[in-house]
Amino acid sequence: MTEVRKIVLWRHGQTTWNVERRFQGSTDIPLDDTGREQADRAARLLAALRPTAIISSPLQRAADTAQALSAVTGLPVTSDRDLIERGGGAWEGLTNAEIRAKYPTEHALWQPPGGETTEQVSKRVTAAFERGLSGVPAGGLLVVASHGAALRLGMLRWLGFPEELWGRFGGLSNCCWSVLEEGRSGWRLAEHNAGTLPEPVLSDDRAAEGDS
Repeated sequence: MTEVRKIVLWRHGQTTWNVERRFQGSTDIPLDDTGREQADRAARLLAALRPTAIISSPLQRAADTAQALSAVTGLPVTSDRDLIERGGGAWEGLTNAEIRAKYPTEHALWQPPGGETTEQVSKRVTAAFERGLSGVPAGGLLVVASHGAALRLGMLRWLGFPEELWGRFGGLSNCCWSVLEEGRSGWRLAEHNAGTLPEPVLSDDRAAEGDS
């Protein structure tokens, strides 16, 4: 039986802007104390999966989350700028309530003025997946430390779901992950929003907007 490759899509730990429900986008906000604890705890769990490689967004909230796993496993972290969060344009730093009030039309479409489109984000993120997998052998596991919207959009393009169905998939909670497995007929979603951190603090993502 051929050993399959896997990808773990791991969202960063909590930040103060997550708690305040501010759109972070590409703004470089660090983990808060809770986020660092989440990253350390999740890293110990993910280390048990015996990862082969780790790639990360260079934004410090994701990079520091990835570094927690590196510290446990001894694996280096490869930074890839295509894994940064969706650019939020005029929305970055605003709360969800402020976005609703100031940009009602754009909010309904979930398209930030001056920000990236879902297509732009999903294409660059899947390109990063391809690069990260290039050195992962059969039976290997790639951990991707990134951001809620970026990971969800990249995952759904990677799996081949039509964009009109993307809104049916929920977001990732802080420091939780999804697992993709490569099979004979392509990649499949084996787990989604997994982890042992039950209280979600969700992301700059339409799928999470109603709950975060």
